[in-house]
Amino acid sequence: MVKNMKSNQASRNPFKNSDSNKRYYTFDYFMKNRFGVKCAKIPIDAGFTCPNIDGSKGIGGCIYCSGGSAGTGTDCLRSISEQYNNVCEIMDHKWAGAVRIPYLQAHTNTYGNIDRIIKVCEEALSLPGAAGLHIATRADCLSSETVEYLAGLSKRTYLCVELGLQTAHDSTAEKINRCHSFDDFLQGYGMLRNSGGDINICVHLIDGLPGENDEMMIETAQKVAQLQPEQIKIHLLHVLRETALEKMYINGEYTPLTQNEYVDIVCRQLEILPEDTVIGRLTGDGVKNELVAPLWSQKKVCVLNDIDKTLYERNTWQGKLYNNTTI
Repeated sequence: MVKNMKSNQASRNPFKNSDSNKRYYTFDYFMKNRFGVKCAKIPIDAGFTCPNIDGSKGIGGCIYCSGGSAGTGTDCLRSISEQYNNVCEIMDHKWAGAVRIPYLQAHTNTYGNIDRIIKVCEEALSLPGAAGLHIATRADCLSSETVEYLAGLSKRTYLCVELGLQTAHDSTAEKINRCHSFDDFLQGYGMLRNSGGDINICVHLIDGLPGENDEMMIETAQKVAQLQPEQIKIHLLHVLRETALEKMYINGEYTPLTQNEYVDIVCRQLEILPEDTVIGRLTGDGVKNELVAPLWSQKKVCVLNDIDKTLYERNTWQGKLYNNTTI
Protein backbone atom coordinates (compact mmCIF):
# COMPACT_ATOMS: atom_id res chain seq x y z
CA MET A 1 0.00 0.00 0.00
CA VAL A 2 2.79 2.40 0.91
CA LYS A 3 4.64 1.47 -2.30
CA ASN A 4 1.54 2.20 -4.40
CA MET A 5 1.03 5.52 -2.63
CA LYS A 6 4.63 6.54 -3.37
CA SER A 7 4.22 5.46 -6.99
CA ASN A 8 1.08 7.58 -7.25
CA GLN A 9 2.83 10.56 -5.67
CA ALA A 10 5.77 10.22 -8.04
CA SER A 11 3.55 10.09 -11.12
CA ARG A 12 1.77 13.28 -10.03
CA ASN A 13 4.84 15.12 -8.85
CA PRO A 14 4.96 18.62 -10.40
CA PHE A 15 8.43 19.37 -9.04
CA LYS A 16 11.06 19.37 -11.79
CA ASN A 17 14.17 18.45 -9.78
CA SER A 18 13.02 14.97 -8.81
CA ASP A 19 12.66 11.49 -10.24
CA SER A 20 10.64 10.17 -7.30
CA ASN A 21 7.87 11.26 -4.94
CA LYS A 22 10.18 13.87 -3.35
CA ARG A 23 8.84 17.38 -3.89
CA TYR A 24 12.13 18.98 -3.04
CA TYR A 25 15.61 18.93 -4.59
CA THR A 26 17.39 16.17 -2.69
CA PHE A 27 21.16 16.04 -2.31
CA ASP A 28 21.07 12.46 -3.57
CA TYR A 29 19.34 13.51 -6.81
CA PHE A 30 21.78 16.40 -7.31
CA MET A 31 24.89 14.28 -6.80
CA LYS A 32 23.65 11.43 -8.99
CA ASN A 33 23.09 13.91 -11.81
CA ARG A 34 26.54 15.42 -11.28
CA PHE A 35 28.57 12.21 -10.90
CA GLY A 36 26.28 9.64 -12.52
CA VAL A 37 26.24 7.35 -9.48
CA LYS A 38 25.37 7.34 -5.79
CA CYS A 39 27.57 9.58 -3.65
CA ALA A 40 28.52 9.06 -0.01
CA LYS A 41 29.82 11.84 2.25
CA ILE A 42 32.52 10.59 4.62
CA PRO A 43 32.62 12.61 7.90
CA ILE A 44 36.06 13.55 9.19
CA ASP A 45 37.19 15.29 12.37
CA ALA A 46 40.41 17.11 11.48
CA GLY A 47 40.94 18.45 15.00
CA PHE A 48 39.89 22.07 14.46
CA THR A 49 38.15 24.11 17.16
CA CYS A 50 35.79 27.13 17.11
CA PRO A 51 36.11 30.78 18.22
CA ASN A 52 33.18 30.34 20.59
CA ILE A 53 34.88 27.34 22.19
CA ASP A 54 38.51 28.43 22.59
CA GLY A 55 37.73 31.82 24.12
CA SER A 56 38.44 33.93 21.06
CA LYS A 57 34.78 34.99 20.97
CA GLY A 58 33.24 32.82 23.67
CA ILE A 59 33.57 29.61 25.65
CA GLY A 60 31.59 26.40 25.79
CA GLY A 61 30.43 26.46 22.18
CA CYS A 62 26.78 26.79 21.13
CA ILE A 63 24.33 25.73 23.84
CA TYR A 64 23.32 22.60 21.91
CA CYS A 65 26.88 21.31 21.36
CA SER A 66 27.87 18.29 23.42
CA GLY A 67 31.37 18.72 24.84
CA GLY A 68 31.83 21.73 22.61
CA SER A 69 30.95 19.73 19.48
CA ALA A 70 27.75 18.91 17.66
CA GLY A 71 29.12 15.38 17.34
CA THR A 72 30.36 13.60 14.24
CA GLY A 73 30.89 10.01 15.33
CA THR A 74 34.59 10.31 14.56
CA ASP A 75 37.69 10.67 16.72
CA CYS A 76 40.15 13.49 15.99
CA LEU A 77 42.89 11.47 17.70
CA ARG A 78 42.85 9.13 14.72
CA SER A 79 44.45 10.21 11.46
CA ILE A 80 42.33 11.60 8.64
CA SER A 81 43.10 8.56 6.48
CA GLU A 82 42.18 6.12 9.27
CA GLN A 83 38.85 7.85 9.89
CA TYR A 84 38.14 7.91 6.16
CA ASN A 85 39.02 4.27 5.57
CA ASN A 86 36.94 3.09 8.54
CA VAL A 87 33.81 4.91 7.34
CA CYS A 88 34.37 3.87 3.72
CA GLU A 89 34.52 0.22 4.76
CA ILE A 90 31.06 0.58 6.32
CA MET A 91 29.70 2.63 3.41
CA ASP A 92 30.94 0.14 0.81
CA HIS A 93 28.72 -2.57 2.29
CA LYS A 94 25.72 -0.26 1.96
CA TRP A 95 26.51 1.51 -1.31
CA ALA A 96 29.05 -0.45 -3.34
CA GLY A 97 30.63 1.70 -6.03
CA ALA A 98 29.47 5.01 -4.55
CA VAL A 99 31.53 8.13 -5.18
CA ARG A 100 33.22 9.31 -1.99
CA ILE A 101 33.15 12.91 -0.77
CA PRO A 102 35.30 13.63 2.31
CA TYR A 103 33.40 15.92 4.69
CA LEU A 104 35.41 18.01 7.15
CA GLN A 105 32.49 18.14 9.56
CA ALA A 106 33.56 18.73 13.15
CA HIS A 107 33.82 22.31 14.41
CA THR A 108 35.12 25.16 12.20
CA ASN A 109 37.43 23.87 9.49
CA THR A 110 38.68 27.25 8.24
CA TYR A 111 39.53 28.50 11.73
CA GLY A 112 43.28 28.39 12.06
CA ASN A 113 46.57 28.85 10.25
CA ILE A 114 46.19 28.94 6.46
CA ASP A 115 49.05 26.47 6.01
CA ARG A 116 47.29 23.91 8.19
CA ILE A 117 43.95 24.51 6.43
CA ILE A 118 45.61 23.87 3.06
CA LYS A 119 47.40 20.78 4.37
CA VAL A 120 44.17 19.26 5.70
CA CYS A 121 42.18 20.00 2.54
CA GLU A 122 44.86 18.63 0.23
CA GLU A 123 45.22 15.50 2.36
CA ALA A 124 41.47 14.94 2.28
CA LEU A 125 41.37 15.32 -1.50
CA SER A 126 44.25 12.86 -1.94
CA LEU A 127 42.35 10.07 -0.15
CA PRO A 128 41.52 7.01 -2.31
CA GLY A 129 38.41 7.57 -4.39
CA ALA A 130 37.81 11.12 -3.15
CA ALA A 131 35.85 13.02 -5.83
CA GLY A 132 35.42 16.36 -4.09
CA LEU A 133 35.25 17.97 -0.68
CA HIS A 134 32.71 19.42 1.78
CA ILE A 135 34.04 21.83 4.41
CA ALA A 136 31.96 22.86 7.44
CA THR A 137 32.77 26.28 8.87
CA ARG A 138 31.44 29.62 10.11
CA ALA A 139 31.06 32.72 7.95
CA ASP A 140 33.06 34.77 10.44
CA CYS A 141 36.07 32.46 10.05
CA LEU A 142 36.92 33.14 6.42
CA SER A 143 40.06 35.17 5.86
CA SER A 144 40.80 36.64 2.45
CA GLU A 145 43.70 34.22 1.93
CA THR A 146 41.54 31.26 2.89
CA VAL A 147 38.81 32.32 0.47
CA GLU A 148 41.42 32.78 -2.26
CA TYR A 149 42.68 29.24 -1.67
CA LEU A 150 39.14 27.82 -1.67
CA ALA A 151 38.33 29.63 -4.92
CA GLY A 152 41.35 28.03 -6.56
CA LEU A 153 40.47 24.65 -5.10
CA SER A 154 36.95 24.86 -6.52
CA LYS A 155 38.39 25.16 -10.02
CA ARG A 156 40.17 21.81 -9.53
CA THR A 157 37.42 19.78 -7.93
CA TYR A 158 33.85 19.78 -6.67
CA LEU A 159 33.86 21.91 -3.52
CA CYS A 160 31.06 22.78 -1.11
CA VAL A 161 31.61 25.15 1.82
CA GLU A 162 28.95 24.68 4.50
CA LEU A 163 28.19 27.75 6.59
CA GLY A 164 26.42 27.36 9.93
CA LEU A 165 23.97 30.26 10.14
CA GLN A 166 21.24 28.54 12.22
CA THR A 167 19.13 31.73 12.51
CA ALA A 168 18.92 35.18 10.94
CA HIS A 169 17.79 36.65 14.28
CA ASP A 170 20.62 38.18 16.31
CA SER A 171 18.58 37.94 19.52
CA THR A 172 18.43 34.16 19.08
CA ALA A 173 22.08 33.92 18.09
CA GLU A 174 22.96 35.60 21.37
CA LYS A 175 20.81 33.13 23.33
CA ILE A 176 22.52 30.14 21.79
CA ASN A 177 26.03 31.60 22.24
CA ARG A 178 26.64 31.69 18.49
CA CYS A 179 29.00 34.65 18.85
CA HIS A 180 28.39 36.14 15.41
CA SER A 181 25.66 38.30 13.87
CA PHE A 182 23.63 37.98 10.69
CA ASP A 183 25.68 40.82 9.23
CA ASP A 184 28.84 38.80 9.97
CA PHE A 185 27.28 35.90 8.09
CA LEU A 186 26.40 38.08 5.10
CA GLN A 187 29.95 39.38 4.93
CA GLY A 188 31.47 35.88 4.88
CA TYR A 189 28.85 34.63 2.43
CA GLY A 190 29.63 37.55 0.13
CA MET A 191 33.35 36.77 0.23
CA LEU A 192 32.70 33.23 -0.99
CA ARG A 193 30.14 34.31 -3.58
CA ASN A 194 32.44 36.98 -5.03
CA SER A 195 35.62 34.90 -4.88
CA GLY A 196 35.74 34.18 -8.60
CA GLY A 197 35.72 30.43 -7.98
CA ASP A 198 33.09 27.75 -8.45
CA ILE A 199 32.28 27.22 -4.78
CA ASN A 200 28.99 25.58 -3.84
CA ILE A 201 27.69 27.26 -0.68
CA CYS A 202 25.49 25.34 1.74
CA VAL A 203 23.70 27.24 4.54
CA HIS A 204 22.64 25.45 7.73
CA LEU A 205 19.42 26.40 9.52
CA ILE A 206 18.08 25.05 12.82
CA ASP A 207 14.36 24.93 13.59
CA GLY A 208 13.15 24.99 17.19
CA LEU A 209 15.76 27.31 18.69
CA PRO A 210 14.89 28.81 22.11
CA GLY A 211 12.51 31.73 21.92
CA GLU A 212 11.72 31.40 18.22
CA ASN A 213 8.16 31.09 16.93
CA ASP A 214 7.05 29.73 13.55
CA GLU A 215 7.21 33.10 11.82
CA MET A 216 10.78 33.73 12.96
CA MET A 217 11.86 30.40 11.45
CA ILE A 218 10.03 31.22 8.22
CA GLU A 219 11.70 34.64 8.15
CA THR A 220 15.14 33.05 8.44
CA ALA A 221 14.32 30.78 5.49
CA GLN A 222 13.08 33.80 3.49
CA LYS A 223 16.29 35.74 4.08
CA VAL A 224 18.45 32.80 3.10
CA ALA A 225 16.27 32.12 0.04
CA GLN A 226 17.00 35.63 -1.21
CA LEU A 227 20.72 34.80 -1.20
CA GLN A 228 20.10 31.84 -3.52
CA PRO A 229 22.71 29.45 -2.07
CA GLU A 230 23.46 26.26 -3.97
CA GLN A 231 22.46 24.14 -0.97
CA ILE A 232 20.55 24.43 2.32
CA LYS A 233 20.39 22.08 5.29
CA ILE A 234 17.47 22.28 7.71
CA HIS A 235 18.07 20.73 11.11
CA LEU A 236 15.84 19.99 14.08
CA LEU A 237 17.25 21.22 17.38
CA HIS A 238 18.19 18.24 19.52
CA VAL A 239 18.66 18.34 23.28
CA LEU A 240 21.86 16.40 23.96
CA ARG A 241 23.32 15.24 27.25
CA GLU A 242 25.82 17.45 29.06
CA THR A 243 24.89 20.61 27.18
CA ALA A 244 23.66 24.00 28.33
CA LEU A 245 20.46 23.25 26.41
CA GLU A 246 19.88 20.12 28.50
CA LYS A 247 19.96 22.25 31.66
CA MET A 248 17.40 24.61 30.12
CA TYR A 249 15.21 21.64 29.19
CA ILE A 250 15.40 20.08 32.67
CA ASN A 251 14.56 23.45 34.26
CA GLY A 252 11.52 23.89 32.04
CA GLU A 253 13.11 26.79 30.16
CA TYR A 254 12.99 25.07 26.78
CA THR A 255 10.29 23.02 25.04
CA PRO A 256 11.23 21.12 21.85
CA LEU A 257 9.04 21.17 18.77
CA THR A 258 6.54 18.36 18.31
CA GLN A 259 6.81 16.23 15.19
CA ASN A 260 3.69 17.83 13.68
CA GLU A 261 5.03 21.33 14.37
CA TYR A 262 8.36 20.52 12.79
CA VAL A 263 6.85 18.95 9.68
CA ASP A 264 4.55 21.94 9.19
CA ILE A 265 7.41 24.46 9.52
CA VAL A 266 9.70 22.54 7.16
CA CYS A 267 7.00 22.30 4.49
CA ARG A 268 6.36 26.03 4.75
CA GLN A 269 10.08 26.73 4.49
CA LEU A 270 10.45 24.52 1.42
CA GLU A 271 7.68 26.44 -0.35
CA ILE A 272 9.66 29.70 -0.15
CA LEU A 273 13.09 28.32 -1.08
CA PRO A 274 14.35 28.48 -4.69
CA GLU A 275 13.51 25.31 -6.62
CA ASP A 276 17.14 25.00 -7.79
CA THR A 277 18.60 25.09 -4.27
CA VAL A 278 19.64 21.59 -3.21
CA ILE A 279 18.22 20.44 0.13
CA GLY A 280 21.14 18.74 1.82
CA ARG A 281 19.17 17.67 4.89
CA LEU A 282 15.66 18.00 6.32
CA THR A 283 16.14 16.44 9.73
CA GLY A 284 18.58 14.40 11.72
CA ASP A 285 18.59 11.58 14.23
CA GLY A 286 20.63 12.48 17.29
CA VAL A 287 23.14 9.96 18.64
CA LYS A 288 20.95 7.56 20.63
CA ASN A 289 23.00 7.50 23.82
CA GLU A 290 23.31 11.32 23.84
CA LEU A 291 19.78 12.33 22.83
CA VAL A 292 17.53 13.65 25.59
CA ALA A 293 14.71 15.13 23.49
CA PRO A 294 12.72 15.08 21.31
CA LEU A 295 12.69 11.28 21.18
CA TRP A 296 10.45 11.24 18.11
CA SER A 297 13.42 12.50 16.10
CA GLN A 298 15.00 9.03 16.30
CA LYS A 299 12.45 7.87 13.70
CA LYS A 300 14.07 9.84 10.90
CA VAL A 301 12.39 7.91 8.09
CA CYS A 302 8.97 8.53 9.62
CA VAL A 303 9.67 12.27 9.78
CA LEU A 304 10.77 12.38 6.15
CA ASN A 305 7.72 10.35 5.11
CA ASP A 306 5.46 12.82 6.95
CA ILE A 307 7.10 15.70 5.08
CA ASP A 308 6.51 13.93 1.75
CA LYS A 309 2.90 13.18 2.70
CA THR A 310 2.18 16.74 3.86
CA LEU A 311 3.60 18.30 0.69
CA TYR A 312 1.47 15.93 -1.37
CA GLU A 313 -1.72 16.57 0.61
CA ARG A 314 -1.20 20.34 0.42
CA ASN A 315 -0.44 20.11 -3.30
CA THR A 316 2.72 22.11 -2.78
CA TRP A 317 6.46 21.74 -3.40
CA GLN A 318 9.81 23.46 -3.02
CA GLY A 319 9.76 26.90 -4.60
CA LYS A 320 6.02 27.14 -5.16
CA LEU A 321 5.87 30.41 -3.19
CA TYR A 322 9.43 31.55 -3.85
CA ASN A 323 9.77 35.27 -4.49
CA ASN A 324 13.01 36.13 -6.28
CA THR A 325 13.84 39.31 -4.35
CA THR A 326 17.43 39.87 -3.25
CA ILE A 327 18.37 41.54 0.02
